[in-house]
Amino acid sequence: MKSIVMLLLAAAVISILGSTGVAFAQEDSASSGDSMKLVGAGLAFGIAAGGAGIGLGQVGAAGLAVISENPALQSKVFIFVGMVESIAIYGIVMMFIILGQ
Repeated sequence: MKSIVMLLLAAAVISILGSTGVAFAQEDSASSGDSMKLVGAGLAFGIAAGGAGIGLGQVGAAGLAVISENPALQSKVFIFVGMVESIAIYGIVMMFIILGQ
């Protein structure tokens, strides 16, 4: 698992460093600041959604185990699942903040 995370981090760093030296034919219409906004917004949402997906998998599995033993705890499990999904919503909000600047 750690090697996969390091591989993804290395790929992200290489892609960011590779995009800084790009030459455009018309510099007026595409500035490097706008492209960095898009990269930042994509990273903000992508990392938040990926983390929420990993967390939701673990919380969902544990929640199903709890519900199978005690069905009365179903509402508490849904609260925990909603808390994990809020991380992805925060990523969307940050994406719109970055793109709105």
